[in-house]
Amino acid sequence: MLPSTTIDFSVTGEILQFGNAEKNILAYWKQINAFETSNKLSKDRPRYTFYDGPPFATGLPHYGHILAGTIKDTVTRWAYQTGHHVEHCHGLPVEHKIDKMHDIKDPEDVAKTGIATYNNYCRQIVM
Repeated sequence: MLPSTTIDFSVTGEILQFGNAEKNILAYWKQINAFETSNKLSKDRPRYTFYDGPPFATGLPHYGHILAGTIKDTVTRWAYQTGHHVEHCHGLPVEHKIDKMHDIKDPEDVAKTGIATYNNYCRQIVM
């Protein structure tokens, strides 16, 4: 969420508070069911799947995360705007497939398998 910033647009005399504007936009998107609506509108289009790694997998957030996030956002928006049904996922379908393949049902099963082994299973099907 953006900090509460007030800007005076002298030409119009209008006061804009970015924090309030963001809240209003989010409320509107919720009201019109924006995400679900865009998915329904694009459901019969060719699929464009964008697999994304876990957020901040390489340590504390830094400029590289912002850059990578911007590129990922741009690519998926471009795909949607050029007629695709975009699926942007953070690896959950991969994990789900691994869980089924290795009969993993809960976090305890992952712990028994070992995080390194589990991660290797995931790498094997995406790389």
